[in-house]
Amino acid sequence: MNRILHIIGSPRANSASREIGETLVDRVRKRHPNVQVDVLDVWSADFPAFDEEIMNAKYADLLGVEQTLAQKEAWAAIGLLAARVTSADLIIVSTPMWNFGIPYRLKMLIDTVTQNGHLFRFDPATGFTGMATGRAVLVCARGINFATGSHTPEAEFDFQKSYMRMWLKMIGITDVEPIILEQLLFGSEADSNARLAAKAQAHVIAERL
Repeated sequence: MNRILHIIGSPRANSASREIGETLVDRVRKRHPNVQVDVLDVWSADFPAFDEEIMNAKYADLLGVEQTLAQKEAWAAIGLLAARVTSADLIIVSTPMWNFGIPYRLKMLIDTVTQNGHLFRFDPATGFTGMATGRAVLVCARGINFATGSHTPEAEFDFQKSYMRMWLKMIGITDVEPIILEQLLFGSEADSNARLAAKAQAHVIAERL
């Protein structure tokens, strides 16, 4: 393993998802001392502005029309961001659940970088072909209980893990392991127990990487 990309989706320093993601990074570093770690914190990263210039560049690319100089520059900026994804042997995504989905800044990253020719190729006959080749670990933190039989069963309410799995599959990554922390809003003891269990799972996963 040569390169890890850790995508941090929470703005909180004490975030459970961030803590477990960093724990996994540390464990993998112990097994692979020379691995390079690229941290992409969506709350401090300077994404290319997904404005009209980017949209015009996108449609010029899709339609096979020559891009203007400004469009080429905008499209190249997205390419640099996408390269951080496609060059990673392991992608760790640490994200809380917000309103049953993911934080808007993480969604902004996905909407910006997931472009034809950068993270996938599309053919009307064959559909999507992802351009990423690594594996991924999803660290998903949730405040309440999403077990079957609860008031919020995962099958109906999960637009966090399910969405992230779909996105990873679209860009070519099907080897995905989830680490789920739940009931973090049920008091300090529940939070602590969830983090301890998740750290143990991260250690087991790291031994396989």
